[in-house]
Amino acid sequence: MKWRTALKDYEHYLKIERGLATNSINNYVRDVEKLVRFLEEGNMIESPLSITRASVQQFIHAVAATLQARSQARIISGLKSFFNYLVFEDYRADNPMELIDTPKIGRKLPDTLSVDEINLLISGIDLSKPQGERNRAIIETLYGCGLRVSELINLKLSDLFFEEDFIKVTGKGDKQRFVPIGAVNKKYINLYRSGVRVHLVKVKGHEDYLFLNRRGKQLTRAMIFTIIKQLAETVGLKKSISPHTFRHSFATHLLTNGADLRAIQQMLGHESITTTEVYVHVDRSHLAEVIHKFHPRN
Repeated sequence: MKWRTALKDYEHYLKIERGLATNSINNYVRDVEKLVRFLEEGNMIESPLSITRASVQQFIHAVAATLQARSQARIISGLKSFFNYLVFEDYRADNPMELIDTPKIGRKLPDTLSVDEINLLISGIDLSKPQGERNRAIIETLYGCGLRVSELINLKLSDLFFEEDFIKVTGKGDKQRFVPIGAVNKKYINLYRSGVRVHLVKVKGHEDYLFLNRRGKQLTRAMIFTIIKQLAETVGLKKSISPHTFRHSFATHLLTNGADLRAIQQMLGHESITTTEVYVHVDRSHLAEVIHKFHPRN
């Protein structure tokens, strides 16, 4: 079996069997491609079925010399997944990654914005331009619903259930969930829809997407990043922020104000509560209040 064939089969497995999103699949495949390039550059003749632990270790040592621990861990995890797939499909009897340890990286706490910083960003939007109304609705939706950037750009008109105060969100692996939406958020989406979006000539196939560019096409991930970066520069915000910063702020502010962790997990679309628990470490000030308020000895 050649690497190209193995990678094609693996990609199909990730999509069909595991139901992963395109971005996740690309990341997994990219990890294996790095190993393949290393073998080719070193003139090492190894196939997916014959590669040994020694060869894999050489690659990991090379990676360790150039990449930080977090990036190393990402690649090791990706390779373990690939070889586990080969074992699962009976192509190999063993996983050459079994005894290779992942570097300890600790848990990185997410960056967040304060409510004042979010208001500052929104106040910096130029509402005299048509895209201003759209950009305000985008920021309000990222922060108001805690969406991932991929979930935002794929949000459709048919996903808006404003009478029930919910939106339907399609997350990782095409898993759908319903997320509450507040009155302020609905107000700015409706202003954009009735004042700007209605006048756009929609490109065929893009008619149902909520957020469109000036040519009537679905916005890209890169465009959302650009909007936020330019907005931060406009208001003089020195923090390095991204669409995900608003998602982190959404979760952190809810938790700080007493929201239940399980409810936050459902709204964020996390499969495991462990993923959501990172927000407990961002601001511990409310924890003492919980003890004083709810514990019978207090």
